Formats: sequence, structure tokens, C-alpha cells
Amino acid sequence: MCGIVGAVAQRNIVPVLLEGLKRLEYRGYDSCGVAVHHDGLQRARSVARVAELETQVAHSHLSGSTGISHTRWATHGAPVTDNAHPHFSPDRDGIDRIALVHNGIVENYEEIRNELKALGYVFHSQTDTEAVAHLVCHLYDGDLLRTVQKAVKRLTGAFAIAVFCKDEPHRVVGARQGCPLIVGVGDGENFLASDAMALAGTTNQIIYLEEGDVVDVQRDFVAITDRNDQPVERKVLTVNAYSGAIELGPYRHYMQKEIFEQPRAITDTLEGVVGFDPQMFGADAADVFSQIDSVLILACGTSYYSGMTAKYWLEAVAGIPTNVEIASEYRYRTPAVNPNALVVVISQSGETADTLAALKYAQELGHKHSLAICNGGTSAMVRETTLAYLTRAGVAIGVASTKAFSTQLTALFLLTLTLAKMRGKLTPEQEKQHLKNLRHLPTALQSVLALEPQIIAWADAFAQKENALFLGRGLHYPIALEGALKLKEISYIHAEAYPAGELKHGPLALVTKEMPVVTIAPNDTLIEKLKSNMQEVRARGGQLYVFADADSHITSGDGLHVIRLPEHYGLLSPILHVVPLQLLAYHTALARGTDVDKPRNLAKSVTVE
Repeated sequence: MCGIVGAVAQRNIVPVLLEGLKRLEYRGYDSCGVAVHHDGLQRARSVARVAELETQVAHSHLSGSTGISHTRWATHGAPVTDNAHPHFSPDRDGIDRIALVHNGIVENYEEIRNELKALGYVFHSQTDTEAVAHLVCHLYDGDLLRTVQKAVKRLTGAFAIAVFCKDEPHRVVGARQGCPLIVGVGDGENFLASDAMALAGTTNQIIYLEEGDVVDVQRDFVAITDRNDQPVERKVLTVNAYSGAIELGPYRHYMQKEIFEQPRAITDTLEGVVGFDPQMFGADAADVFSQIDSVLILACGTSYYSGMTAKYWLEAVAGIPTNVEIASEYRYRTPAVNPNALVVVISQSGETADTLAALKYAQELGHKHSLAICNGGTSAMVRETTLAYLTRAGVAIGVASTKAFSTQLTALFLLTLTLAKMRGKLTPEQEKQHLKNLRHLPTALQSVLALEPQIIAWADAFAQKENALFLGRGLHYPIALEGALKLKEISYIHAEAYPAGELKHGPLALVTKEMPVVTIAPNDTLIEKLKSNMQEVRARGGQLYVFADADSHITSGDGLHVIRLPEHYGLLSPILHVVPLQLLAYHTALARGTDVDKPRNLAKSVTVE
């Protein structure tokens, strides 16, 4: 979840390191820091944002041609300066020798820490990272590459590190195990980073390191060894990481921008789709899909809710039994295994640690068919599955997921229709109508986005509350869950979601005139049942805020506030109904003055367990 940038060059690389941190700040913003080699090791650290670090660096005139930098999402120890990266480790003379930054979690750090304390090493932080820095210093034998190779064999957990040494001023060594790390190849300069976006504008020549790789980065060459310390070649790819999405443009926050980018993101995700051909999921998809008899979806957070929605589609339209599991739970239980199931893993980044671990666990249990739905085409998840469908959401900076969710739903709907067609459950007329609806979806979303002024008025009322309920039925229950998650993530209002029929089984006890109850009311087969649930709320004095379709015959009244969506969109209705929930969360957070794009305690890319 943290961000790493490193560089070896002939020029002052501090501006490159800081610009990279700005682009990775969404991955963690509890603290940040930069270290360079300039007549020894020098560093600056801050518990504020990268902009403050930049000011500190300017005042101290920090510069150097070799360096590493880091933006942190706290795991071990509070966000205070002593816990901020980079961490230093001194030699026997007390002169700082090793500088190190680290993403992930080292599970056996206490054992290493106790061992090194007994040898006289002094710890100034509560982090697992400082233990790794001291370990590298303790093992240092004059060759940093060889030392890091030894050190990582002592580490248990998921991690990526970048380290340099005062005795080898033009060298940075990196290693990855379970956390992403890439190499940027330049002309007379080379780089390390957690994400190619950190190096956009500096280089577009990228090497994606594989599990267990250790890389020696110097000015004129890059050398990689595998987990067995054997030299290996990794392909250099041209990656155009820069995107206009990095710039805010006319929007106040990235979240707002990304909400409004959804019509474009869905258009891009559907590019080239002219029918429901298995080939869109990979060359072997037709063969794989012909062998499966069920689907197992593994995901976390917002991606889990997209999987819950897909379950309704897959079972109702394709007639295929579907289970949806929270990845962080699945990986630690003993499930019944059906080797003929298609394992579908869903992740925005493709580097979500729990989902990757769940995928590997499923494969170890005997699952042989796998599909990734992901926004990262070069991610570990895509590399480790048989099939993949890339959602073309583009760069997402805001921590709260918006366009990633709607494009995931789009991809899952394509999967549903493809499997339905292969199983003989989709007539040519139905296929034609579904294609027509998909092509119209971006236009329909634009109409929903036009409701923003009405939603702003609601947000002013919500901003005064500390609790909220969200209700949905059928296909729209997962959308209610996603709406509640968005509100709690960025406004810090406690929000829970329930299937509307469950209201009377407990949650109704919470309903008073102070409790806003957000209700998703599409004009589907459950609308009359939902209206009865709404009356249960009104009878207790609850305040209903209803997102209704134009033809659902729900009108505003005492305790009943209604915003009408322009049209009912059938099976695709969840994609339309989630958008006003995103806008409600955004404008409520705005009214409460929270940090919308960087909510407390959260980060964008969840690469720790």
C-alpha cells in the first residue's frame, strides 16, 4: 500500500523522486521521506504530505545522483517521524551506512529485531522496516547485491524493498516478494518504483520484476537474479503510464473527476465488443468455458460487491451456479473444491495481496481454470490466471473506488452473456438487445450524472448525521452495500446496508427521525415489496431518501425524498444506480470538510494482508 521510488543517475534525482512520490501518494500518505547519497547518506522525512516534504527538501538543499524515496501507509507504529522511511542503519563507527525503504509486512521482524538488539543494534522506530535495514547492515560484506540476496532469504511475508549503501554510491538494489516493484530503464540512468505511473515522463521502458527477483540498478545497466540467485532476463516493455487522469482539470477532487469519467471508462472497456465471443477473455477461453460447471468469485471490498452483483446475473441469465467469497476469508478456510469451477478474481490494481493469495490457494487446492478481471494489464493477477479481461478504467487516484467498480460490472456482464450464449441460454434477438443496451449505457450514465445538483441538496442534510442505513433488494442489494461503503469511507458517517426485506429482522430498531434511510428503488419485479419496506420506515418516523426510476410511481411526501433516474435499465440498472450513491458520498464528505481523495487510515492499493 506504500509507494517506492528509487534512482541512479548522473544528475540530481531528487526532483524525480519527489514527483514520483506525488503520483504514488494515493498509495499511502501517513508519512513520506527521501534519502540520497551526497558525501554520505542524507535524508528528509515528514509526517505531512509530499508537498511539505518538497518544501523541507528545498530549504535543506538536499541533492544527489543516487537515492530512494517512500510514501507510507502505517502498519507497524504510528505515523510519526521516527517511523517514516527511509530508515538508516549505521556501521560500527556510528556512520550511517544503509538506507532502506520497504512496502508490505515482514512477519518475522520481531525475531530479527531481538537478534540484532542482542548484537548491539539500536532501534529508533516501531517498524518492521528498521529491522530489515539493520539486517542488511549486519550482513553487508562489501557487495550490496550479494548482501540483499542473503537478507531477503531471512524474511517471511510480503514485501518490496529498495536499498543503497554509502560504500557503493552509484547503486540501488531492489527486491520483491508479494508486493509490486518495477524497474525503469533510461539512458545513462535507471529507476525503481512501485508503479510505472511514478516514472511517467521520465521513462516508458519498464521491467516488471517477478516473485523472488532481486535487481541491481546502476547508471549504465540493470541486472536481475531470481529467487535462486541465478541471472535472469526480464522483458522490457513500453508502458505509456502517463494519462490526463493525473491532472485534475476542472474538478475539485480526483474522486469527482473519476465519477464523471465513468461514461468514457465504460466506452473504452467495451471497445471492440461486437458480440459475446469467448475470445475476448483469452485465446483458450472457449475451451475453458466449455469445461466449467460453476463459478467461484474471489475479491475484496468494492470488488467483492461487484462479484455479488455478478452472482445474480450469472445464475439468472447464464444458469450457472456461482459462489462469491471474501478473499481474505477464503484463503484461511478449508472449502469444498470443485475442480470444474471457473475461479474469477477481481481487483482494480491486480496487486491486491489477499486476492492474489486466495487465487494461489485455490490453485493449490486443485482449481485449474482462472480468470482475472482487472485494470492492470501487466499486474501479477493477470500473469497468474489462465484468462483475463482488462477493464479500461484508466488511472484512478482517489482512494474510494468509482469507475473501477462500474467497469468491473461491465466486464462481469460480458462474462455472463458469453457464458449464457455458450450454454444455449441466449437467443440471437436477446444478444442483439443486450448489445444495444451496452452501447447506450454511457449515454444513460451521462443522464444520471446530470442529477448532481439535486444530490448536492441531499448531501447538506446528510452532512449533519452520524449514522445512515442503505436498503436494496435483489440485484441492488450489493449496490446498497457499495453506497454505504462509499459514505463511510470518505465522510466518516457510520453507514450500513441491508436487504430491504431484512429491515424488520433487527435494523428497524435503529430507525428514528434522525436516521436517514437511503433506498434504491428500480422499477423491477421487487418494487412493490420494496414499497412495503419503505412504509415500515415511514411508520417509525424515519427519513427516506429514495433513488427511484422515472416510472416507479414513488412520489415525495412527508419523510420521503425522491430523486428520479431518467430510465429503468433492466439488468444493467445496478451500474446506473451506483452513480448517484457515489455522488451522495462525495458531496456529503465535501460538506463535512474531510479529505475526499485521501481518507484517514486508508490507501488505494491494498498490497498488505
